[in-house]
Amino acid sequence: MQRDRIDRLRQEHILPEEELYLLLSNYDEADQTYLAALADEVRREQYGTGVVPRGLIEISNICKNNCRYCGIRKGNSHTDRYRLSEEDIFYCLKKGYHLGFRSFVFQGGEDGYYSDEKLVPLIEHIRREYPDCAITLSLGERSKESYRRLFMAGADRYLLRHETAVQSHYERLHPQEMSFDNRIRCLYDLKEIGYQVGSGFMVGSPGQKIEYLVRDLLFLKELEPHMIGIGPFIPHQDTEYRGKPAGSLSMTLVLVSVLRLMHPEVLLPATTALGTLCEEGQILGVLAGANVLMPNLSPDIAKKNYMLYDNKKNTGLEAAEGIDKLNQELKRYGYHLDFSRGDYKKWSKNAV
Repeated sequence: MQRDRIDRLRQEHILPEEELYLLLSNYDEADQTYLAALADEVRREQYGTGVVPRGLIEISNICKNNCRYCGIRKGNSHTDRYRLSEEDIFYCLKKGYHLGFRSFVFQGGEDGYYSDEKLVPLIEHIRREYPDCAITLSLGERSKESYRRLFMAGADRYLLRHETAVQSHYERLHPQEMSFDNRIRCLYDLKEIGYQVGSGFMVGSPGQKIEYLVRDLLFLKELEPHMIGIGPFIPHQDTEYRGKPAGSLSMTLVLVSVLRLMHPEVLLPATTALGTLCEEGQILGVLAGANVLMPNLSPDIAKKNYMLYDNKKNTGLEAAEGIDKLNQELKRYGYHLDFSRGDYKKWSKNAV
């Protein structure tokens, strides 16, 4: 068992590269259990037993990119495309608000329809109607000036996973016209502007090696984002990676725990992909140190067609009875839903 190494990670929030490699390549069931226990302890110290639900609204599955792993890639002709109207978006917001949500995530492909001229008034409208709620965007790569305009309009957070910190691996997963350097530039621009920034990576994506995961951990330590989202790679039937093995549930949970020890105050979701890979995956993510869940408030057309990977789990948590069921399930393990904005503890909104 690697107890000494794990204890040092708990105390120092970092290990040398070679030790992170040894931890990830040689952990056993006892190590995983011990990591989860320490991660749970740290999360309780920082956030108590509350798990923040963020209402996910998938506004469009139209995307200009052809990422090789993604089910809504531009080249997938088998997907029925949609774009929510402003009326649809506010219907979802109203439904979520009445259920108690005070944090919403607006996610979509890189859809050129959503120019600053479209998004700025939409965000301003949401901010006026829901002044007590956190607005999170996850709309891909944009210019620094665009990010600044959206921030000034009222957006609080931006999610943009780096996916992999190894350029050659990034280039394997993405088309030639997408730039690793630009993805990293976007993340630092977002942080400089003043967003609560979320990044993260896939676990088990094609071509990934243990040393790549170590690089991911070290990159995130350098970036110090406010949110980190990781989940297992799950193949989609209409991509070139169909039939590839999914990422490991065990490795994903170990990495959730490691990230909690490396970033004690980070907002760390138990992702939908975990729940897709395993029925109890999201609860296991909470037990491993996660403190955010993202119930899907999108209308049926979005749930059916926003398929980044096969068999995406829809939990029914957009209904009041689903929320009650989730809360009861969390209480079985000593947690509860925290219907607050769920901000990063040291963040205040100051634009640059």
